[in-house]
Amino acid sequence: MLGFDRILYLYDFIRPFLDIAVMTFILFKAYDFISKTNGVQMLKSLLIVVIVYGVAVLLKLQTILWLMNIIAPALIIGFALVFQPEIRKLFIRIGQNGWFAFGSRSKHTYVDAVLIAAEMLSQQRRGMLAVFMRHTQMENIIQTGTRLNADLSSSLLMTIFGKDTSLHDGACFIQGGKLIAAGCFLPTSENYTIKKTFGTRHRAALGLSEVSDAVVLVVSEETGALSLAYDSKLNYDLTVEEVRKILENLLEITSEAQVLEDTVDEHKTFA
Repeated sequence: MLGFDRILYLYDFIRPFLDIAVMTFILFKAYDFISKTNGVQMLKSLLIVVIVYGVAVLLKLQTILWLMNIIAPALIIGFALVFQPEIRKLFIRIGQNGWFAFGSRSKHTYVDAVLIAAEMLSQQRRGMLAVFMRHTQMENIIQTGTRLNADLSSSLLMTIFGKDTSLHDGACFIQGGKLIAAGCFLPTSENYTIKKTFGTRHRAALGLSEVSDAVVLVVSEETGALSLAYDSKLNYDLTVEEVRKILENLLEITSEAQVLEDTVDEHKTFA
């Protein structure tokens, strides 16, 4: 009994810390989920409603309180209908036990589809310029090309860059598992310290990285080397695995992203 009492005493001691740790974990996962969906808009809307209600209570605005009490059920149903996709995604993730994955990488994501095409083009000495969009809006640059809004696949990239099509010389824009546009013209870098041996693609990749937070993948037509431009720097002649790790880190692709952004397993496409 003495040992059991000690266990209870120890549990009473650590219970507040355990309570805080569990709540922190739940809040972290909830924030991580919301930040990657339109749930942020839902939180903003809910916060506005709460602030209005709080002001009405504080200032004793009876008419507003009466009105809000009447429409409260309708607001709850409205939130559920408008943000049904986000709620559905939340329960899907919980059911797939993805909440306990901290920073683990998914086996196959849309990055792999691009790297399969890049590796093939490298072997064929065909150039490629792929822009991975992050937060900076680049609508003015996208408009210089042809909008596709197509599901991303290595086959589609090979079609664009593997042959002398009208879209071959420009850059393609990628966001999530979508190929937004192709044949886009990027601003070239004004950096005079860049090697003179670098061609137009490398200068364009560096130029875009200087004016945005995008990550640009370049396949050299002359050497077949793979390079990445980001944060105003050009990282030349990387291995496929190095490119994958950098992209997954910069694009924040975790095991959870596999559920929403994973494309067809195309490792079989060019076997």
